[in-house]
Amino acid sequence: MGANDPAMRSDPAGSRPSTQHKSLFNSIKFFVFCHSLLQLAQLLVSGYMKSSISTIERRYGLSSQKSGLLASFNEVGNTILIVFVSFFGSRVHRPRFIGLGALLACMASLLMALPHFLSGPYEFTDRISLPGYNSSGLCQADGTFTTSSTNPSCSHQESPAQRVVYPLLLLGQLLLGIGAVPIQPFGISYIDDYASKKNSPLYLGILLAVTSIGPAFGFITGSFMLRFYVDFDKLSKDQIELNHKDLRWVGAWWLGFLVASCLLFLTALPYLFFPRNMPKEDDADDESMPDSEQQQKNPSQELSLLQFLKSFPRIALRTLRAPVYLLVVLAQVNLAALLAGLATFMAKFIEKQFSQTVPFSTMMIGGICIPLAVLGTVMGGFLMRRLNLSVSSAGKLCTAAILLGLLCAAPLLLIGCPTQHVAGVFPPSSEALSCSASCRCPQEAFNPVCGSDRVEFRSPCHAGCTAVEMDTNNKTSNYTGCRCVKDFGYALPGTCGSGCSHLLLPFMVLIGLTAFIASFSQTPSYMMILRTVPAEDKSFAVGVQYMLFRVLAFMPGPVLYGSVIDTTCLLWGKKCGKQTSCLYYDLDRFRHRFIGLQAVFVCGGLLCFLLTVVVLRRRGLYQESEQSHKGGYELVNGQKAPENSKEIELTGVKT
Repeated sequence: MGANDPAMRSDPAGSRPSTQHKSLFNSIKFFVFCHSLLQLAQLLVSGYMKSSISTIERRYGLSSQKSGLLASFNEVGNTILIVFVSFFGSRVHRPRFIGLGALLACMASLLMALPHFLSGPYEFTDRISLPGYNSSGLCQADGTFTTSSTNPSCSHQESPAQRVVYPLLLLGQLLLGIGAVPIQPFGISYIDDYASKKNSPLYLGILLAVTSIGPAFGFITGSFMLRFYVDFDKLSKDQIELNHKDLRWVGAWWLGFLVASCLLFLTALPYLFFPRNMPKEDDADDESMPDSEQQQKNPSQELSLLQFLKSFPRIALRTLRAPVYLLVVLAQVNLAALLAGLATFMAKFIEKQFSQTVPFSTMMIGGICIPLAVLGTVMGGFLMRRLNLSVSSAGKLCTAAILLGLLCAAPLLLIGCPTQHVAGVFPPSSEALSCSASCRCPQEAFNPVCGSDRVEFRSPCHAGCTAVEMDTNNKTSNYTGCRCVKDFGYALPGTCGSGCSHLLLPFMVLIGLTAFIASFSQTPSYMMILRTVPAEDKSFAVGVQYMLFRVLAFMPGPVLYGSVIDTTCLLWGKKCGKQTSCLYYDLDRFRHRFIGLQAVFVCGGLLCFLLTVVVLRRRGLYQESEQSHKGGYELVNGQKAPENSKEIELTGVKT
């Protein structure tokens, strides 16, 4: 076959067309399939980490500050590298970089599970040592209590294994962030380069939808794994004393990281076989585009590192000065901050507000909210393709979706539960526990019991209970002789709860509907970014977008949400003389501030999308005026339209 053969000229890599077109790895559809699976596995790790962070904190005695830093530490390496890696996106072998990043994430996931195998068996950290009733915590006026310094959790606090755990977890999170750097920016730009203009929104919608399932699987996996005891691999079934409903229970947090590492390894392998360039997907509107794109990817035009460093400030300013790009990214930043807070604390909100267990709460997030958001993302991509929306129309769709989502979320402020009556905590009273003053209950004691008068106590000791009844399985059934309970009644193990769990159903219906409607904006907003930047800056623009996500949303978002939630705390726990997590919240304040903060971010996103529509409208009128002065109009469907209307529809803002 000669060098002047047209088939050879259409081959960017210079290989034989018969081999190229028959190869599965030269199909953009197969790349979309592989990339969806990879992001599914990569984000499963992220979702699983959020679902098990409180368990890791309990297992290794971490403070809330340390666990918060751990949760966001994967953004550090990601933020530092993502702009530079994305800038070289069209100048390097993108599939191989994606594969190497996935393999690094695989190693990091294994590293996250390593502390379990370096540590000894889990020891209960909230036992109360009492003569005669070593772990029951009963009221014994004549008893003597062991101090916190002899607590097993305190004696092992500074062991060598304990000291190496936290650095290993931090290193694992850092490597996870670095491994994730090339995956999404390179994948999005690669798909947009070789997919047809008509199919690109659909592929992107599918990719984002399947990507969203990753955190859902993470939460569902966490709900399942945490039902296994943390040391089930070290202890026999008979040696495991606790069940998953016990407050001292710690689940097998490490098991999910092993599963995720296997999935990452398998999904990384195909990327070693994808070509650097592949044939453009057939589209009548794009027949002339492959040649120009091949010129943009010509190796002779690649920048050296020195040239890149010199041109970086200029390209960064050029990208950020584009008003449409900046407004869309700021809108996405608001929604990303909202998502970061919800992913971290919504399960806790459901648990506290409606008195549900941790596994059930995480299942609600992974089984209802995220799938509905995925469906909304797919529908947004379908509408973009079905209606062939321009950038201006996409902005209007995003604005309408966020506005409707805000209206659906407004009633959530009214759906909640009042704070349960907890003696000495809520309502605050200095005389509430005078009946148990002679019991000398330790301040660190926390083993909630519910009195027969529906008043909750921090422990059987605080309820003044003097005896315990056991069932046939030698498990505590109730506490009796409780002097702080009305008429010396009894107390049952566990919390009384808020008493309005029936409101969970309408709450989940509204939150699911809000997630579904608001997610319509995800695919159109991405397409607005890809269609409003020059082709050579596409990877760089996506990189800047994700950098801003991390700096302005993913890193500060959970910290901001956590700080707001902490202001609603009524009673802080103590361990080894130090403050730990919150034991009781003011549920009304919790709900108002948690939902109110979400409303602030939604309004911020809505304002940015509204400004985007205004800017695009003004530019469209300006371009129409310029074209009318030049007389460059032709009839299209019986109406006047600019001669370059196709290009305006593609970019939205032709300058």
